[in-house]
Formats: sequence, structure tokens, C-alpha cells
Amino acid sequence: MAACMLRYALLLALPTASALAQPVVTPATPGARHSGSPAADTLRPFGTLRDQAFKQQQWFELRMERTLPALMRREGIDMWVVPMREYNEDPVFTAITSPTTFAARRRTIYVFFDRGAAGVERVALGGTSQGNVFKAVRSMKPVPAPAAGSRSNDRQAELWGDEQWNILKQVIEERKPKRIAVNTSRTFAFADGLASGERDGMLQALGPEWAAKVVPAEALAVDLIAARQPEEEAMFRELNRVAWEIIQEAFSSKVITPGVTKADDVLWWMRQRVNDLGLSTWFQPSVEIQRQFGSPELVGVNPTILKGDLLHCDFGITALGLNTDTQHNGYVLRDGETDVPAGIKRALQASNRLQDITISELKPGRTGNEVLAASLKRMRDEKIDGTLYSHPIGLHGHGAGALIGLWDYQDGVPGRGDHKVIPGMWYSIELQATTPVPEWNNQQVRSAQEEDVIIDASGKVRWAFGRQSTFHVVR
Repeated sequence: MAACMLRYALLLALPTASALAQPVVTPATPGARHSGSPAADTLRPFGTLRDQAFKQQQWFELRMERTLPALMRREGIDMWVVPMREYNEDPVFTAITSPTTFAARRRTIYVFFDRGAAGVERVALGGTSQGNVFKAVRSMKPVPAPAAGSRSNDRQAELWGDEQWNILKQVIEERKPKRIAVNTSRTFAFADGLASGERDGMLQALGPEWAAKVVPAEALAVDLIAARQPEEEAMFRELNRVAWEIIQEAFSSKVITPGVTKADDVLWWMRQRVNDLGLSTWFQPSVEIQRQFGSPELVGVNPTILKGDLLHCDFGITALGLNTDTQHNGYVLRDGETDVPAGIKRALQASNRLQDITISELKPGRTGNEVLAASLKRMRDEKIDGTLYSHPIGLHGHGAGALIGLWDYQDGVPGRGDHKVIPGMWYSIELQATTPVPEWNNQQVRSAQEEDVIIDASGKVRWAFGRQSTFHVVR
């Protein structure tokens, strides 16, 4: 009953529409802590769905016009074929379709053919034009004559089953590509979207001559998903700003009453807040607690938050087809305390330093494993006890591109870590540093942080919004 009353109280404590309309103050410098008011509009911080779709369509068209031709030429691929069926879409689907297209239509085969100076031709066999981005081909066949008395004797049906492979063969024979790239990969899930049934049907219909020209699209598929447009960057900053504001409010006395509020109360408040803003999330948020003389086993599952607790959250939001990923830390003041203990502050400073190191090593042209090795060497030289496990982000939370470690792969990630960082992509700098805290009798405290960064078209790296350098404090 107490938990139910708490949740009811939390709902009553949500800011009003007028409070949410107050201006937001953002960090003036990358290291500053944001201290503004909550998100600017309870229902529509990023405009109407129509507004959002308009922006997404612009980004999609730029991706097709700018990024796709460059990647096809970089990989030496003159034709890329992406077949899929309804509800068994290829992972590249969201990168090559309009925001108003939610699934493939029956069977849709997207074909991209490089005509050199004329640009990349885009054909959708069985699909729509995606806002005039593709030439939509809807091949039809006659339907058998209807029974006597029927109103019409002139009916047609769309070719959509295995007959579509014959249409694809016609498209290929007309264009005579040197290489036909398809999405098959044993390394990258993002480049392995060609279902086995689709592959078998396609190769059988194409015959041995064309089948011999089929090659994996691997790096093309991965980097098309990974690549972001400069026009998206301002919106990504705003997404991160809203994520920060939700965390700030969650880790405050507006939501947390020490001795009453449980960890799950906070994470579900965050989930509800995201929903109330008309947004969504790509994973269940988490709220964890470290406590003096309290191992994870002693703290337990879903503990009640107490004074002196160190709080940690992992949180992401989704809007306009983009995703964020943020880990922040908070502290609940004890009676008589006016600030976070110095030893706990040093723990955050250690993870901040590891962030600095990682960003300085994050350079286009390097593989993820090279970034990992260089960062960890400098980390150890500076006597920081930490781990690094950063990942691309964008159209997916754990996005396409080079991995920079996994928590249990600190010597490099075979395959996925061997891919190269490219200009114009985004990363979540995810890591942790462990530091003894004198005020806790030198108990080891883990400062885990995650902040999103933008690598711009020139290769320069900057925080998407900022990075946490001081604790959220529950007073």
C-alpha cells in the first residue's frame, strides 16, 4: 500500500504544463552540469508527428543522395540488392525507407545501381516510391476470367511471390552490373539481413552467371546505417538535453524520499515521464545503488534508497528514429552533509578523465580495437582502474559501426572491433573507473558513465550535449 501511495504522490508531483514551458539553460561548456528546468513541452518537445516525419524525410533523402553513392564507390559496388518480406525486414530497412513506411510490402526488393555521373538509380520492386526517392515498379499479371455475371472481365493482380525474382533478373540483365552486393555477414548483424529463403529464391532465379557476381555488402550496409547527416546534429543535442533533464528530476527530492522510495519507483517514474512526453525508449532503464559497507548482495534487488547512497542510472530515449544512451550518478546527502564527500567526487573525476582519454583517441580511420588499445594504455599509464566498452549510436541504440571494447573483451573485439570509425557518426562513450573512497574506509566505488558524442564530417569529436562532471544531489 505504501508503494502504491508513493507512485500516486509521484504522479501528483509531475510538473505542470506551465512549469514545463519555462526556458531551458544548457551547459555553456562541455564539462558543465546542466541545471535548467524540465523539458520544454509535456506532450510535444519535438513538435507534432507530422513535424518530426518531415525532418526524418529530409534526413533520409540526404542519406540517399550524399552518403549512399560515396559508400558504394568506396566499396567498389555498382549494384546493391536488398530483398525482404513483410515483418521480416532487413536491418537496413529504416535507413533506406521513409519514416511513414513501417514494414515491407509483401515482398519488396530495393535495388541501387550506380550510373556514374548520372548518380545512383534507386528502384523499389513491389514497394512504394518512399516520397519519390525510388522508382516504384509494380509489375502486374492478368487474373483468370471471372465467373459469368461478374461486373468486370479486365482485372489484374500484382506480382509479389517468387515471380518477383524474375522481375529482378530483368532489372539486372538490363543494367549488367559487375558486382551484386547483398546483405550477408557472419560478423555484423546489421549486414546480415538477407533471409535464407530470400537468398535461395533469388540465386535460383538469377542463374549461375549472375549468382557468380553476388558478393557481401558488409561495410556498405554497416556504414550506411552508421552515417549521420550534419542536419541531424541539432536534434540529437535536443534529445540528449531532454534525457539529461529527466535524469536530473529523477535524481532529486522531487522524486526520491530517502527511506521510502525504492530503486524501481525511480526507474518506473522515468519510464512514465518518457511516455508522458510522447517519446519512447529502446531499453528498460535501470537504477542501481552503491552503499557504504553494502555489497550488491547486501543491498539487494530493488532496495529502498537511503541517505548516503550513491545512485546510478542507465537511460535512453527514442524520437525521430534516433536514440540516446546516458549513464549518470547521484548522491543522497546524509544528515549534516551539505556536499558530496571528496572521495566520491574523486571517483567521478577518474571516470571523467577516462572519458577525456577515449575522446582524444576516437579518430576516423582507426579501428575500434585501435581506439580501445590506445585508450587503455593511457588509462593504465595514469593508474586509473577502469574498463572501456563504447558503441556507435543513432538509428539503433547499440548502433552499427566499430565497437570500442565490450565489458568482458578488453583485449579487443574480433570482427566488430576491426571495423573503422568513420566521419559523421555518433558514439556512446560508455566506461567505468573504480576508485577507493577514504570516507568509506577505502571501499572500492565504481563510477560508470555514458555520454553521447558527435563525430562531425571533418572528424572532430564533441559532446552531443555535455558530460556529467558533478553529481546529481538528493537533498
